[in-house]
Amino acid sequence: MIQLIRGFKDILPGEVELWQQIEKITVDLFEDFGFSQIRIPIMERTELFKRSIGEDTDIVEKEMYTFPDRKGDLVTLRPEATASIVRAYIQHKLFAADPVQKLYMVGPMFRRERPQKGRYRQFYQIDAEIFGVASPLVDVQLIFLLTTLFSRLKVADAQAHINSLGCPRCRPGFKAALREMLMSVSDRLCPDCIRRRDRNPLRVLDCKVPSCREALADAPSILDHLCADCRQDFDAVQQSLDRLAVPYVVDKRLVRGLDYYARTTFEIQTGSLGAQSAVAGGGRYDGLVKALGGPEIPATGFAIGFDRLAEICGLDVENLLDKPQLFVAALGDRSQSLAFEWVCRLGQAGIRAEMDFSGRSLKSQMKRANRLGAAHVLIVGEDELEKGAAILRNMETKEQTMFDLARVVENIKQIFAGSR
Repeated sequence: MIQLIRGFKDILPGEVELWQQIEKITVDLFEDFGFSQIRIPIMERTELFKRSIGEDTDIVEKEMYTFPDRKGDLVTLRPEATASIVRAYIQHKLFAADPVQKLYMVGPMFRRERPQKGRYRQFYQIDAEIFGVASPLVDVQLIFLLTTLFSRLKVADAQAHINSLGCPRCRPGFKAALREMLMSVSDRLCPDCIRRRDRNPLRVLDCKVPSCREALADAPSILDHLCADCRQDFDAVQQSLDRLAVPYVVDKRLVRGLDYYARTTFEIQTGSLGAQSAVAGGGRYDGLVKALGGPEIPATGFAIGFDRLAEICGLDVENLLDKPQLFVAALGDRSQSLAFEWVCRLGQAGIRAEMDFSGRSLKSQMKRANRLGAAHVLIVGEDELEKGAAILRNMETKEQTMFDLARVVENIKQIFAGSR
């Protein structure tokens, strides 16, 4: 038997309904906030991710699914969405009509990392990006949108964490102070952090290895090194969150693993996922559009881990299952022929109806109707054909109604009108 590739998963009936509801609630909220959907390809030129994410990142060095096509050009299955959305924004000159664009997408990403709870090699993200606005108020709007979404999805103990990553003017001083501190605790750092110490010390702050976290307990904070503009920007974020009554934690250890972030960064964290506490994260990346060949346009955005979100969502899955409104229990060949036509006509009218195709007994068919959770059963057999009437049974009240065979579809449509 051929089985799944390790790190991939099937989303089966009974679970997919929850995913659909999460996506519906998300899309409705995004569109209420003025976002438009964009659909981007799963595969891009490898150069796009090397230039945007950074060649010395774990994603590019270890995790991307990269391979040459038939012409020898390197292509990559997308490991994240932002770079592709920025590429589309530039390539199609979306900024020409209006630099301000609010875009979202939902879809699969691919990274070859160690599979664990809530983390897969093919994983799904909900992504939102805002282009063309430098104001810190749009960072606040994204955080507010996220907290609103998590509330609607009934996610327990979700909390916003925020930090500033500074800018190219104030970050070098912080990096120098951090690197000096890291040199003093090098004997307590893991091999990855030793490598990051020299190449990009900010990423050491994001290490999840317990010994590294302990060694970095007294690490300097970038908030002590912010320039006047970055300080003013971060103060504005906090003041606006306070006005919107959004609870948050200023987290000096919060950094982003990708090169293009600057200034405000944020995560939504929850205790429901154990060590992998972040279920959404994002921030500002004002230099990325220009770095990828576009004009100098500010941008900010976030991504939500859909797989993790589905695990901690508090929606009642049982109430989301699409149960048939009608089950047609047909006895005999003539009845089955009629039932088949009814089921097709009702489905065409937007009424979910099921039937049994194997000619089993009425008792067996009623059991199947119960298993499916059908609200009503329409019974038709030789006796009903002779009388010219079928029996409609309400499975909850057990009440039965006789229907003229010639008007079964019309009568059923009247009963269920407006119920979907």
